Amino acid sequence: MLVAAAVCPCPPLLVPEVAAGAAAELDTARAACSDALAVLAAARPDRLVVVGPAEQSGRGPHPEGARGSFAGFGVDLSVRLGRGGGDPSSARELPPSLAVAAWLLDRTGWSAAPVEGLGVGEPLAAERCVEVGRGLDAADRVALLVMGDASACRTLKAPGYLDERAAPFDAEVARALGTADLAALKALDAELAYELKASGRAPWQVLAGAADDAGLAGALLYEDAPYGVGYVVATWS
Repeated sequence: MLVAAAVCPCPPLLVPEVAAGAAAELDTARAACSDALAVLAAARPDRLVVVGPAEQSGRGPHPEGARGSFAGFGVDLSVRLGRGGGDPSSARELPPSLAVAAWLLDRTGWSAAPVEGLGVGEPLAAERCVEVGRGLDAADRVALLVMGDASACRTLKAPGYLDERAAPFDAEVARALGTADLAALKALDAELAYELKASGRAPWQVLAGAADDAGLAGALLYEDAPYGVGYVVATWS
């Protein structure tokens, strides 16, 4: 059963080496992510599943020990998902969202439970996302770390330029994640999320499926839009 969940943004800029001179601008977001991971550890799960958006090559399961890299962002930095597992050399490279998660877990010294990753395609239909989430709710005590960004269209300088629909979309996402509103998350418009470049839509709907009948309460730890991109940190416990 799902015993806890944490929702974090997944921009590579969360990693100070990638952000370089702008690293301090996301200190508050990093601190909120650390607080969210502490909630997961306190739930004493039997396993942690990290869910994040992925391109075709990064979709599907990623075992503990799988490695990721920030070389594509100009930084010679590698990460590993969790602390143990099988032969990491035989695993596919982590997609960027799961690499950021691996960095967060390592930064906080995660040791509460074994870790596995799941890359989810951004175009995945809502019904399928919910079905995937329900499949994660096994007999053991499961915690989810759900990675994903809200819209990338909050300002003129945002990656997706300014879209007047972005702010209300992000506000509803923050409200739904902060209150564990499963119905609202399941109802998120996939086409609108795609147009607003909101990479978290599919992972959030996976979470909604996994949380059915779990009776978890939500708490919003952080919501802001640095660089014109919506970042949300929330916990469910």
